[in-house]
Amino acid sequence: MQQQAQQDDYTRRLKRLDCCAVSDALDKLGLPGTVTGLPQRSGSQRIAGRAVTVKLVEAKAHAVALAAAPATNGAPRHLGTTAVEFAGPGDVIVVEQRTGLDAGSWGGILSLGASLRGIEGVIADGPVRDIDEARQYEFPVFARALTAFTARNRVAEAGTNVPVNVGSVSVQPGDYVIADNSAVIFIAAQEIERVLAAAEQIAGKEAAMAKKLLNGVPIAQVMGADYEYMLENHG
Repeated sequence: MQQQAQQDDYTRRLKRLDCCAVSDALDKLGLPGTVTGLPQRSGSQRIAGRAVTVKLVEAKAHAVALAAAPATNGAPRHLGTTAVEFAGPGDVIVVEQRTGLDAGSWGGILSLGASLRGIEGVIADGPVRDIDEARQYEFPVFARALTAFTARNRVAEAGTNVPVNVGSVSVQPGDYVIADNSAVIFIAAQEIERVLAAAEQIAGKEAAMAKKLLNGVPIAQVMGADYEYMLENHG
């Protein structure tokens, strides 16, 4: 219970920051995690939470793998539905669809289902479809591209809550995520405390600088040596 409360506190602290401050903190600490080129396609709010991951692969390759595997009982599941059922408030679904195929990695019914469960949003390294529906639900979706092409017979789900890649970043289930109109950022769970501490310090310094500007201090003075060396790690 205490660990869960601490995790929730991390998410609350992350939501008070923006991606630029968190990216600066990663730079200061020499850590990877910032991904650009995934614009917000629906919703207007910044999102933050824990990653629930989905890995998609080319359907033909997946069919070959299934044919070689032992038979399993039960009807096939649509991609993304396992993640939606697993996730809830405080979770962000992160989808890898890097097959190169123009095929939706996320769609309108999934957006509605995720919205009803209180999921924070979706980040897709690949195309998504039905974006007008996501906008109608005001459900945040960040995606590499938009498409009308269905996933059927094109891509299939290889796994839920498995390691995925987004941009140049490897994402593990349970890693922390923050996304806004500047970037999408992933923070390894074991690094969250020191990244938050550095980002909060940076955000505090920038707030103080803004206050000085509003009080009439010249901008060259405000953005002097302290700002230029702000990301240096002095231990």
